[in-house]
Amino acid sequence: MNPRFSGRCACGSVSYTCASEPVAMLNCHCSDCQRASGAPFASGIVVKMADLEISGSPKAYATRASSGKMTTRGFCGDCGTPLFTQSEVNAQFTSIRFPTLDDASAFAPMLDIWTSSAQPWVCLDEKLPRFAESPQAAG
Repeated sequence: MNPRFSGRCACGSVSYTCASEPVAMLNCHCSDCQRASGAPFASGIVVKMADLEISGSPKAYATRASSGKMTTRGFCGDCGTPLFTQSEVNAQFTSIRFPTLDDASAFAPMLDIWTSSAQPWVCLDEKLPRFAESPQAAG
């Protein structure tokens, strides 16, 4: 993936640029991500908050996640596009939803997390490492 990348919500009210390469690209199968995304899992790009510049004012919703920690989800208040997820487990990082990328073809997941909550009909890529929870929750 390009070391500098950008993206936006569907209506363009909220946009972002990131000045560094992602720390990770992953698929999260936790029940919270399933509910928030309306899909069987949420795919995201983990970046350092310090490298992320956001234009516009995303709305936020915080909830206690399966891990027991607070998770804050950022979304566009105008069109509703899910954009960011940040956990108090590692507050210096955020996950950006991959469909919001200006070039989503660069997304290549490196691992699957919270597979203990994956829907039984989801086909996991055998080539990717998988974790029943998240690597941080297991450690």
